[in-house]
Amino acid sequence: MSQLLTPTIPDYELIDSGDFEKLERFGRYITRRPEPQAIWHRTLSEQKWREMADASFLRTSSSKSDERGEWHLRPQMPDRWTVAYDYKQMHLKMRLALTSFKHVGIFPEQAANWNFIYDRIEEQKAQGIAPKVLNLFAYTGGASLAARAAGADVTHVDSVKQVVTWSRENMEQSGLEGVRWIVEDALKFVRREVRRGNRYDGIILDPPAYGRGANGEKWILEENIGEMLECCAALLDKEHGFLVLNLYSMGLSALLARTALRQAFGHTGKEEQGELYFSDRSGKELPLGTFCRFYRGK
Repeated sequence: MSQLLTPTIPDYELIDSGDFEKLERFGRYITRRPEPQAIWHRTLSEQKWREMADASFLRTSSSKSDERGEWHLRPQMPDRWTVAYDYKQMHLKMRLALTSFKHVGIFPEQAANWNFIYDRIEEQKAQGIAPKVLNLFAYTGGASLAARAAGADVTHVDSVKQVVTWSRENMEQSGLEGVRWIVEDALKFVRREVRRGNRYDGIILDPPAYGRGANGEKWILEENIGEMLECCAALLDKEHGFLVLNLYSMGLSALLARTALRQAFGHTGKEEQGELYFSDRSGKELPLGTFCRFYRGK
C-alpha cells in the first residue's frame, strides 16, 4: 500500500506554495525559491511573500533551469545558520547556507526516512547485530548522522568534496564522531565494494537525475540505476538488511521504484513506498519526492 508521509519538524514550515514557488521557514528565517511541482496558485499575495521572505532565489537571465540563480537577501539575513531535529535519542544540528543552485543544505521531508533508519538500527542492535550502514549520494549527511546517532558504523559517500566537508561540520555540531567519509563516484565505489566482498546491514540511496563523479564520471539515473541496485543487492545482508531509495525526478513513481527493487533484490521483506510531502498553511499538499524502502528479518 502506498503511503503519504510528512514529518513534524519544529524548525521547518512550508508557509505557502504555488505559481512554481514555495515560501518556507527554516528556523527563524524565511526563504522563497522555485518549486516546479507547485503548479497551483499561491494563497498569499505577492506583496505578502515579499514582506515575509528574508532570502529570495531568482534565476539568472541566462539560465534555462530553476536550479541556477542568485539569492537576494534582507540585511539581517545571515549566509549561514543552524536548524535542529530531534527524534528519540537523536539530536541533529544541521548547518544551512544559501547555494547558487537554490538548495540550503537540507531536505526536511527526509526526516521521515531518518526516523525509519534510526528505528531499524535500534532493532538490529537489539538482536545483537553491530550495524554497518552505507549512505550513497549522501549530500550534507542527514541520513548518515541519523544512522550514526543510532549507533551504526557509517560510510558516507558523495562525489563533491565541499558537501562532504559540510557533512563533517554537521556531525561535529550534532556531537557525533566516527563517520567514514568517502569522496568518490558512488557507482565506482559500490563496484569496488562488491569485488571486495563487503557487506552492509543498511543502504541508503538518494540519487540525482543527473550528476558528475569526483573524476568527471557521468551519472544518468535511468541509465545507471539498474547496475547500482544490482551492486547494492550484492552488498546488503540477506537476513536482516534494510534499504531506503529516494527518487526526486518528476514522473518517477513509487511503483516504478518498487518494481526495480524487487527485480534487483528478489526477497525484500517488509516493503513501504509512497510520497513525501508537506502541507502549507492553507492545506495545499506539496509532493517532494518518492520513496521505496524495505527491511528484512523480524
